[in-house]
This record gives sequence, structure tokens and C-alpha cells, in this order.
Amino acid sequence: MYGFSIKLDGSFDTVVTRVTDALQQQGFGVLTEIDVQATLKKKLDVDRRPYRILGACNPALAHRAIEAEPDVGLLLPCNVVVREEADGTVTVAFMNPEVILQLVNEPEVHALGKEVLTLLERVRASLEAGQAT
Repeated sequence: MYGFSIKLDGSFDTVVTRVTDALQQQGFGVLTEIDVQATLKKKLDVDRRPYRILGACNPALAHRAIEAEPDVGLLLPCNVVVREEADGTVTVAFMNPEVILQLVNEPEVHALGKEVLTLLERVRASLEAGQAT
């Protein structure tokens, strides 16, 4: 699988904030934020539920990956999708970096993929734990 996800209750904006905070706790910053809902409305006059793509990056790990394989930037950052579902829940989907970085023919990059996956799984777990409160 190229990704994994969790469903959460709460408002879309609150979940985006929770995700951003949880990413930060694991050393990730959000470098890009694409508001797909607004873009599709502006460009195509299409109405859709809230959908945001967060481009998350852990600078230390990204640096190590780029040192090992300069073109790995084609596969960065780690995308996290936050989308509102028809039932009002919010899905948070994470790119699986271990799978994506298998495209690179460099063992050190493969090891980094596993490391990043562990961190993103911690983000998901913290969101799940926060849901129970």
C-alpha cells in the first residue's frame, strides 16, 4: 500500500491543526499546503468537500536522503491528505515513505523510508489517542 489512514471526528479545520501539531511533535514541518477544494472551485467551478494536501518534511531526514541520492527530492515531501467525508468525519491519509522510497536504488534511502514511516505512524497513533480523549 502506498498510504495508510485514520478517520477522526471534529471539524475539518480543527483536524488540520491537530495533524500539523502532531507532525511537529515528530520533527516535521508543513512546507506546503494545497487547498484542493478552493483550487477546484476557482479553476473549474467545482464544489467539493474540504480537501487539503499537507507537504510534510523532517529537515534532518530530508538532508540525509538528499546526501545519499540528490534526485530523491522528486519524491519529497511526505504528503498528508486531510479530507472531509460525506458523514462528517475527517480522514487523514499518510503517504507511505517506505514504499515510495523503494523507487530509489540506494540502501541508505530505503533505511530512511523505514525511519520516516515509523515517525508518521507515531503521528497517526497520537491522533488516534487524542480522539479517545
